[in-house]
Amino acid sequence: MREPISRDARLALDLALTLRHDGNGGVADDLTDPVGLSAWVRAHAGLLPAGARDRAGHPDPVRRADRGDTTAAGAVRPADVGARGAGPTAGTAQLVAVRELRAAVRALFARAVRPGEPSPADAARLMPVSEAVRRLNETAARTPTVPVLDWPENAGPVLRRQPVHGTADLAAALAHAAIAFLASPDRDRLRACHAPRCVRYFLKEHPRQEWCTPSCGNRARVARHHERHRARA
Repeated sequence: MREPISRDARLALDLALTLRHDGNGGVADDLTDPVGLSAWVRAHAGLLPAGARDRAGHPDPVRRADRGDTTAAGAVRPADVGARGAGPTAGTAQLVAVRELRAAVRALFARAVRPGEPSPADAARLMPVSEAVRRLNETAARTPTVPVLDWPENAGPVLRRQPVHGTADLAAALAHAAIAFLASPDRDRLRACHAPRCVRYFLKEHPRQEWCTPSCGNRARVARHHERHRARA
């Protein structure tokens, strides 16, 4: 039976998977520019809080190094339209925040999987765990909250904190999802795929799963077969 994947786990995992194999023996990065981040946000619109989605569509002031001009917040630059779909892109400050958060998440993913088995995409250059935890918590704190009182019938009052309407921060929303996932039992299902040419993390959906996809399993079995034949030769 396949295990379901929660919204928080899906967001955290998909953020980590913006680093992926490029098909030519290297690693591709889907978040190299604000346009790429905007495309990723659009693809995950159903998982992100509305405020985070809305703010990702309003870029911060961006200085164009090639022209020396600055675009006002919320304006649509010609370069931002058409490359990956019409509409304004996320700003560079958002991109930096999300990329820094991704580095922290991947460092903590490397700690969560079995020792010595992080993704080869960045296994040799992971940030220290203490720095990753600090960065994750600091990013999560970027969302302003207000106290809200709940007082159900036949129960005592309960204080909870609710994000201020319309001010949700994209990186903070992703940090909240990562914290919820890493603190949940789903963390024990996290694995790094070590099939040839794969750099993905994945969640085991059934006890016998070893690879992130069937195609990775096929490549791994072929590689093992060739290795056995070489060893016998």
